[in-house]
Amino acid sequence: MAKEIDRQRAQGALAVIKQHPGMVLFALSPVLLAFGVVWWLFGAGWAAVLLIAAVVGGGAAVLMKRG
Repeated sequence: MAKEIDRQRAQGALAVIKQHPGMVLFALSPVLLAFGVVWWLFGAGWAAVLLIAAVVGGGAAVLMKRG
């Protein structure tokens, strides 16, 4: 039953993204701004490290919240 709930949440999130892409872009704008500033100041390598750290950190936060 837990997988059904996760599937419902995922479908709900995808529905929000499809219906309101501007809202999603607005919510992600601080991360995109930080990514752009790091790229501009330190180069693409450090921006890639920041992107990987953000993805891993976000995934860890989701997994810790679920457990």
